[in-house]
Amino acid sequence: MTEPAPHPSLAELDALPTEQLRERAFERARERRDVAFFWSVLEHLPHADDAEAQESDLGGVGGTVEDAVALWREFTGRGGYGDAEPLLRAAFIDYLRRD
Repeated sequence: MTEPAPHPSLAELDALPTEQLRERAFERARERRDVAFFWSVLEHLPHADDAEAQESDLGGVGGTVEDAVALWREFTGRGGYGDAEPLLRAAFIDYLRRD
């Protein structure tokens, strides 16, 4: 009988680049169909606040196309995480260490 692979240590995960942490966390969330995790990541992306403010300014019509593209790029790791990177790294590491 095969034993499950042990969880990586905090030090092992912390040594990885943010993009690799994101890929691993997203893969796990996809396997688990964990929409709540994806939603929490979206809420912490730098352009999420801009899109939300834009939506209220436009009377609920929604953010601009540029805001949507910026969120997508950040969500997929292509736009940089800005000041939110430490928070997102911590979220990815925490998610990867959970059972």
